[in-house]
Amino acid sequence: MEMIKVSANSRTSAVAGAIAGVIREHKHAEVQAIGAGAVNQAVKALVLATGYLEGDGIHIVCVPHFVDAKIDDEKIVTAIKLVIEPR
Repeated sequence: MEMIKVSANSRTSAVAGAIAGVIREHKHAEVQAIGAGAVNQAVKALVLATGYLEGDGIHIVCVPHFVDAKIDDEKIVTAIKLVIEPR
């Protein structure tokens, strides 16, 4: 399973659909965002995905983490990783 990477320009509904799809299929999803705009989009997508999944009777929880991420295999930055699983 791949990490769902979110940028400040990501479409919230597309990210929400990806989260919901991964949760339905794998019962576990990870979302990574670098920067305030990306974290904002990721959290909004998480809220939307919660609604999508509740319609299927799936309730989710999210645990946020700080992680180190590489950009262009060189620069290491701090990212937010959201680990999402059914409750």
